[in-house]
Amino acid sequence: MPENDNIAVDIQNVTKMYGAFTALKDVNLDIRDNEFFTLLGPSGCGKTTLLRSIAGFEDITKGAIVLYGQNIANLLPNQRPVNTVFQQYALFPHMNVTQNVMFGLLRLGQDKATAKARVGEVLELVQLTAFADRMPSQLSGGQQQRVALARALAPSPKVLLLDEPLSALDLKLRQAVRLELQQIQQQTGITFVFVTHDQEEALTMSDRIAVIEGGQVQQVGSAREIYEAPKNKFVADFIGETNLLDVNVTDLAGGKGSCILPSGAQITCPAADGAHAGPGHLSVRPERIAITTAGGGLVQGNASRHIYLGTDVHVEVTLTDGEKVTVRMQNSTQIQIPEVGQAVGLEFEADAARLLVD
Repeated sequence: MPENDNIAVDIQNVTKMYGAFTALKDVNLDIRDNEFFTLLGPSGCGKTTLLRSIAGFEDITKGAIVLYGQNIANLLPNQRPVNTVFQQYALFPHMNVTQNVMFGLLRLGQDKATAKARVGEVLELVQLTAFADRMPSQLSGGQQQRVALARALAPSPKVLLLDEPLSALDLKLRQAVRLELQQIQQQTGITFVFVTHDQEEALTMSDRIAVIEGGQVQQVGSAREIYEAPKNKFVADFIGETNLLDVNVTDLAGGKGSCILPSGAQITCPAADGAHAGPGHLSVRPERIAITTAGGGLVQGNASRHIYLGTDVHVEVTLTDGEKVTVRMQNSTQIQIPEVGQAVGLEFEADAARLLVD
């Protein structure tokens, strides 16, 4: 995470209404200077609305958007020192790469010589110098994406907004471009605000992540913080994979909760803020569960399905109370995978589980 804690974008109590529908509700976020910050959530959660509000394409109903100390909520999009890379790259088909990247600079009043020099710099940054004279139709999807990125970077914006720019790329290319985006952000020092619904993108690229659902921020933190210590059921279930076990919480003290599992076994594990005595949910990641012999472990059941994923095999276990639990096992000749129908026990360390609120 960047050491500079200066705030680049300060979102203060932002609400956005469309008639009676609330797209954003009292959103508060601080995005740091020189940070790769990701807005993550399912379709319709409000993340793109928030990005468009920062860009000026959406008026906010209430609140303030402060960029490096200046409230920009009432400024027109072209008056804001930000640029946006859209999901659709919108390159001019009749212009070559150089002309596409130079277009915005000339519109801003730069002389042609200065603009051309800047174009050369950003094309080198995105590794497209050899393609400067190509037309968009002669480029691959990944190359077009980098042209759009170069065009947005050329005016040296204070903040770069990226609205799901990788969604049209195939898996291998998407993975390669992720690394390029990270490197470019680090090289330029520009604050990146990235929107995605892809958890893997968010986890692998971001300094910090804001998980959004229902127009509200559910949790903000590093990838590790959000994955290892989710604040509620939604975050635990949306980020990666998890098993949610019904438990009865008998005691809470010192940030931990004492829980009784359906098998009657008792475990004391870390608890999210707001956890309370009574019925609760224990979140345990599939890779944190080990399969043991029948009758052993904290809970018992039968292996009911195998899901082959190449590097891993997911074993679905149906517990004696009917709940289903997924266990991730490495695909290795050294590891014995239980047969479907085989009775097994499941065990996990107390610190691998987390007591959650709804």
